[in-house]
Amino acid sequence: MPFSSKLSPDDDPLVQRRDCRKRAMDLLARREHGCEELTRKLVSKGFDAELASEVISTLESDGLVADERFAEAFARSRVNRGQGPRRIELELRERGIKDGVISAALEQADCDWVSVARAARIKRFGLESPQDLRSRGQQTRFLSYRGFTGDQIKQALELADDTD
Repeated sequence: MPFSSKLSPDDDPLVQRRDCRKRAMDLLARREHGCEELTRKLVSKGFDAELASEVISTLESDGLVADERFAEAFARSRVNRGQGPRRIELELRERGIKDGVISAALEQADCDWVSVARAARIKRFGLESPQDLRSRGQQTRFLSYRGFTGDQIKQALELADDTD
């Protein structure tokens, strides 16, 4: 059998780059992604980390992927779900977003966190304010888990007391 110097199509760097870019574009078509999150997904799909980083850098320079845009969309969606700033910040950090971008996204959300906390409390526990220490603690833990600060929780519970 004669020796063939031809590479298989899977070994061709241009084919790999094209496939990696296509996979990245498929992921971006579904929803926004941060650069680090997208890199992790591509690596988990079997692409080389260096290749994935190069492809994402190209996509970033083309304006197709941006951590800022992802963070803003992510923060907006989490606010709509009734989550607080601490939880949103934590989840963005887990996705590799830098602190400055997170701060800007939370400012861009421009919402009244106390109102969001109150709406989440009402959705979960109803309009009635907590009647005893046990129910107040339960609601406080719920809002804390949702990512609201102590002051925001206190104000949301005080607003509940004021409506009676």
